[in-house]
Amino acid sequence: MKKFELSVLDLAPIKQGVSIHDSFQDSLSLANHTENLDYKRFWLAEHHNMESVGSSATSVLIGFIANGTKKIRVGSGGVMLPNHSSLIIAEQFGTLESLFPDRIDLGLGRAPGTDGPTSQALGRNPATINQQFPRQILELQKYFSKENSTSLVRAIPGEGLDIPLYILGSSTDSAWLAAELGLPYAFAGHFAPAQMEMAFKIYRENFQPSKQLDKPYILAGINGIAAETSEEAHQLSTTLFQAFVNLIRNDRKPFAPPVADMDEVWSPMEKAAVMQMLEYSFIGGPSEIEEQLKNFQEKFNVDELIINTYIFDHQKRLDSYSVFRKAADSLFKA
Repeated sequence: MKKFELSVLDLAPIKQGVSIHDSFQDSLSLANHTENLDYKRFWLAEHHNMESVGSSATSVLIGFIANGTKKIRVGSGGVMLPNHSSLIIAEQFGTLESLFPDRIDLGLGRAPGTDGPTSQALGRNPATINQQFPRQILELQKYFSKENSTSLVRAIPGEGLDIPLYILGSSTDSAWLAAELGLPYAFAGHFAPAQMEMAFKIYRENFQPSKQLDKPYILAGINGIAAETSEEAHQLSTTLFQAFVNLIRNDRKPFAPPVADMDEVWSPMEKAAVMQMLEYSFIGGPSEIEEQLKNFQEKFNVDELIINTYIFDHQKRLDSYSVFRKAADSLFKA
């Protein structure tokens, strides 16, 4: 079993009764906490038109987190590239890398990160996304290259900077693309687990070495709800379950505190749909988390786990990441 890194996926979650300002402060607190625990990176995900998610202006928030930390890598998990001009993203991340050298990641996805009307408001054209996304990645690589200094259009800041790119996916499509381009690949197993195993197989078998990467590098997104006891962890996990019920109902309200009985919240059909989406959610006390990590790694052999944690109480959210750190460390004790 290969040793793996631990990282954080954060949506700057907005909770009931908590201001957006305080939500951002909680994200910074989490970044400081996980930095002290030697987590590798802290990624923020672009979403729009959701009362529960504060990370819509992703690059701005990355700057806030990077400025309040010292060594943890900070980046996008991801920027939804077809929502933007390639040049603007090159300039934004060139600015971030210039401010925080050797600490900025640029994770790239093609999904809208929102609903249909908001996608239209963002200027997306669904008919061209599958052609646009690979072309934009190549544009970014060009803007970041030293060779682009003679071009009529240049990214300043950005040009000549070594900003690592990551391809994000929730289906097999992006696995083919990441393999072809020789880029690291992150799969959204925390909400779309169905094709994860096949996507990893495609990526590994078709990987072409590149200037950035000489062999495949895989990150797996999971949900993590850990506590000192199994009972507490499962009670805390009801915030996660409620959030996904709300997604099914197209109800984007802020995250809710735990409830005593989820059967009073969801229907049997909703429960089945939620549990399918959350197949790779690690919930439990320390020994359970260690066992779940072991089973997952023996099956998937990833390089990195990037953990998203829906826990209402901020201190308990911090504690959950501590449990994951101890559990992962205990797997690889000499």
